[in-house]
Amino acid sequence: MNQALSKRTQAIVQALDEKKAQDIEVFDVEESEYITDSVVIATALAGKHSYALLDHLKAICSDEEFYYVDDESEDWIVVDLGEIMVHIFTDNTRKRFNLEEFLRNHFVRG
Repeated sequence: MNQALSKRTQAIVQALDEKKAQDIEVFDVEESEYITDSVVIATALAGKHSYALLDHLKAICSDEEFYYVDDESEDWIVVDLGEIMVHIFTDNTRKRFNLEEFLRNHFVRG
């Protein structure tokens, strides 16, 4: 994936953007020991919006691409697509857990 986003990651970012996800960030962690190659983080406008974003991802990706979905909380939804991990947060939850800082400090090579 180096340098440019994979087509699959680009499609996920575009899908989230189409449905008004905010502050979409992509982290390339392929060269690290993280559990996946890239991480996409997005903020939903509200809890119900989180589920709408997840539904849209399910519509653009085939069922076999979804290894696991943790959607018990509308505040933080995790989608495991194998080489791509997607985190959909509500604003307050994203700020509280600050996954971006964790990834930058431990897995993103500069």
